[in-house]
Amino acid sequence: MTWWEITLLGLLAGVVGTGAGGLFSLPIKHPTPRFLGAILAFSAGIMLSIVFLELLQESMAVSGYTAALAGLSLGMGIFYLFDHYLPHHHPVNPEGNERGAFLKKGVLLALGIGLHNLPEGLAIGAGFSGSTGLGLTLTFLIALHNIPEGMAVAAPLKYGGYAWRQVLAITALSGAPMGLGALAGALIGGISPAVLAVSLSFAGGAMLYIVCDELIPDAYNTAGAHLAIAGIFSGVALGILFSAWF
Repeated sequence: MTWWEITLLGLLAGVVGTGAGGLFSLPIKHPTPRFLGAILAFSAGIMLSIVFLELLQESMAVSGYTAALAGLSLGMGIFYLFDHYLPHHHPVNPEGNERGAFLKKGVLLALGIGLHNLPEGLAIGAGFSGSTGLGLTLTFLIALHNIPEGMAVAAPLKYGGYAWRQVLAITALSGAPMGLGALAGALIGGISPAVLAVSLSFAGGAMLYIVCDELIPDAYNTAGAHLAIAGIFSGVALGILFSAWF
């Protein structure tokens, strides 16, 4: 596939996925912290399945364990530096039931999700450089993963007082950076097998850091251990099924 087709698919996966999550959240009148935590846990489970069943496996198949470990270490290390030098708040921690607090959560989540959609787009672009089948599988799974993320953004925005048109626009736009990531992945991953392998595992490392540093801690803090575990299991199980089917 051409670079612009890959970029368009990445953009669609981001915008349609998060936008659909925003649409699904509209009937929810009063989202609770446990609800937000549960959908973040489900999202984390899907991302874990993408990392270990798709990205790292394909990276090792392309160029062996050395490139896979190098890319994984690089991805986690760079996002650790981002996290250290660009400190941020975990916005789903409960701060009461004030509408203003929910609005703040939604805005911060939209910014955070927009940022981490970049490595997800990188995964899509690098996946297409590996094979069309892998790229399409990643596009579908990541778009599916973006639905609960869109719900996590939209539910507090809606309860915070935003009109439904504004909620849908913000949730959809939070997925747009995935198109830029897909473009970068397609261009970088197509240079050589070794670069492709490192690109795939780099995206896996970045996504793994996001899951471990943001999604799972927030899910445990808001949904509780048992509900968080159930959400993670459900996401991993769904990722396994889609990996087997596609």
